Amino acid sequence: MTKKMAQLKITQTKSRIGATALQRRNLDALGLTRMHKSVVHSDSAIILGMIEKVRHLVKVEPAKN
Repeated sequence: MTKKMAQLKITQTKSRIGATALQRRNLDALGLTRMHKSVVHSDSAIILGMIEKVRHLVKVEPAKN
């Protein structure tokens, strides 16, 4: 039996201008290429770690299924 992971909606709310190279790479890896773009990812440890590094640039909320 597979356990279904929760989904997170991640929206970039601030500009990447002035962000460090690591933060820019995390935004790219999350699929956030411009402001106000939203993506949906599963609630995994890897994704949560990337979100933690750019938490000042994004808004995170549960995705509506």
